[in-house]
Amino acid sequence: MKAIVQKHDLMDAINVVQRAVMPKSTTPILEGIYIEAQDNFKLIGNCYELGIEYTVEADIKEKGSIVINSKIFGDIIRRLPDAPVSIEVSENNKIVIECLSSYFEINGIDGENYPLPPSSKIDTFITISQVALKDLIKQTIFAVGNDENRKIMTGALLQSENGELRIVALDSFRMAVSHAVVKEDATFKVVIPGKNMNEILRILESSEDPVTISISGNLVFFDLKNCRIVSNVLDGEFINYRSYIPTQFETVIEINTKSFIESLERASLISSDDKRFPVRLHIGDENLVVYSKADIGFSKEEIKITNNGANLQVGFNPHYLIDALKVINDENIKISFSSAIGPCIITAIDHDRYLHLVLPVRIRNM
Repeated sequence: MKAIVQKHDLMDAINVVQRAVMPKSTTPILEGIYIEAQDNFKLIGNCYELGIEYTVEADIKEKGSIVINSKIFGDIIRRLPDAPVSIEVSENNKIVIECLSSYFEINGIDGENYPLPPSSKIDTFITISQVALKDLIKQTIFAVGNDENRKIMTGALLQSENGELRIVALDSFRMAVSHAVVKEDATFKVVIPGKNMNEILRILESSEDPVTISISGNLVFFDLKNCRIVSNVLDGEFINYRSYIPTQFETVIEINTKSFIESLERASLISSDDKRFPVRLHIGDENLVVYSKADIGFSKEEIKITNNGANLQVGFNPHYLIDALKVINDENIKISFSSAIGPCIITAIDHDRYLHLVLPVRIRNM
């Protein structure tokens, strides 16, 4: 195998496929990147739960394949000058890397033994822009659970029905739902591991370039312009999240998002994750008081609001509210409170593209 690739193109590919490489494995081949030069030049990383294939423009001189240690390969290419890079496999799986006056000779592994990601036999698919999918994941990923005893909640629901793509994530204290319109009227429902969704989020660009999402058995394929991502899905039925969303509210306020975030961040300097010291919200007719008290001291701050309901006093872990608010782009938001002990719902004022649910903390002596 021999090919010549631009350094920046090669580095882009390595940065992406490394996300699917096992950093430590009892099988050395899984710590490597598979490189193939056939009709095109591509790099592949695969840890069985996640596989990534990235195609790069290259001048292919000789066809073939090889596996090279991911960390060593990435470190070498990263430090090469910005110039064409020659990659050649000689006898005994020796990999020769040359760039201007730089020369490396690295031991590789025969590519014939590499566990390539499965190819797709598409059952159904939808298409969405990268920026739209990126926003859907960003709006929900923070709410994915981490309790391995409730495995299904460590993933995010990806659901398509009636021309709409929806992503849902929840743990024991909060929930996030986001959706977007798609052209295809495809129907599917899968739960993707949260760590895989995080990697997909990092790979997606803020562009209108399309992503095709296809389902084949227990695998989900994300096809971008020069990249394919393959993810496994979690077994089991996702929780009926709709049953947790209240429909009647005691108090509904409108508030400036940035002001609320900054106030909560200041209050959390006094508050604690310990349930003894939540941040308390005192909701009045025109003001919301963010009050925080702990052994170290206390703080309070007023924010102007519009209140379309009853006055209310309620407590929250401030970090759960901050996580939900920080992924919102709207200048002002609506927060609906069912009661002092029931969930609150955070939504936009003039659209319904996202919904965040946060459970309050029971507090005494408000």
